Amino acid sequence: MERSLIFLVGLVAAALITPAVSLVARRSGTVDRPRGARKLHRRPTPLLGGVAVFLSLIVAVAVARGLGWLPGDYIRDKYLIGMSLAALLLVFGGALDDRYDLRPSRQIVWPILATLVIIGSGIGVTYITNPLGGQIFLDRHVVTVLWWDGLPYKLTLLADIFTAAWLLGMTYTTKFLDGLDGLVSGLAVIGCLIIAAVSLMQEVSQPDTAVLALAVAGAFAGFLVFNFHPARIFLGEGGSTLAGFIIGTLAIIAGGKIATALLVLGVPLLDAGAVILRRLIVERRSPVSGDRSHLHFRLIDLGLTHRQAVLVFYLLALMFGTSTLFLRGWQKLAALGFLVGAAIILLAFVGRTRRSDDRAAGTG
Repeated sequence: MERSLIFLVGLVAAALITPAVSLVARRSGTVDRPRGARKLHRRPTPLLGGVAVFLSLIVAVAVARGLGWLPGDYIRDKYLIGMSLAALLLVFGGALDDRYDLRPSRQIVWPILATLVIIGSGIGVTYITNPLGGQIFLDRHVVTVLWWDGLPYKLTLLADIFTAAWLLGMTYTTKFLDGLDGLVSGLAVIGCLIIAAVSLMQEVSQPDTAVLALAVAGAFAGFLVFNFHPARIFLGEGGSTLAGFIIGTLAIIAGGKIATALLVLGVPLLDAGAVILRRLIVERRSPVSGDRSHLHFRLIDLGLTHRQAVLVFYLLALMFGTSTLFLRGWQKLAALGFLVGAAIILLAFVGRTRRSDDRAAGTG
């Protein structure tokens, strides 16, 4: 398919833009210094990777528009405008955080604004496919907010609430996950390629959605060249939040491919949920406070190398993500159930092993 060339456009754009952004980050002092137990790098490393990914994506989308591949039946102009503006908000807010280390109460403003832009542009989950048959509609409770130029602007309560919760959940999953070189950017490549493959399936047939997903995958792939261990530049706040946000948005546009995104990012999502609950309930502290309790840090504590820990996540994402290409209906539900079970066992095993090591260290 000739449209797959847009992946190369995004990759080449990122390969050219990322070194320039890295230079700007160094000269402006926007670097991550190796302080604290969570910092695994040994020297100051440039941030602002989200800026490089965003600019590369804009280039790829512009080329796709010039070739007539965007917009299309599913990716409308208003969706492209909404996604571009939302991504710009995330990257701008992330750049501010990278430079000035904003408090969490100020960091969250940008994902919320980006989510509102997506909802305002008409992107939303209006129904959920029931794996056992039928659909669950979320657009039955509608409130007209205002009339403008003879047109009603409405608030679809359940659909908008579900969309906001979904996008913020995906956004913060990749934000919390961004602790190892190449982890989030690599998973973004895998997730977007799988969404593109699903979109090209005969029964789905959404070539324009595939083009946009390939553009995103290419931008992150080109950045990954500089971000894989040992990283020469980090995604930063803007890039780490952009990854989950854009995968979540693509999953909505691609006809409610929520299950696909969940299978790709299921393990990180469950890990993030477990960490947040433990911080709130057991440790009684802020859910956004940093520590080494996430699964990717625990794998390294167990003896895996930096790259091995990242490859474990890649493998899980590939295994469960590609299953959506041949699973149907209740089979996807079964795969999600198996993923949840496997994640719980993995988290429990790693947690128990760490506690045993802590007790051994305490008695030594």
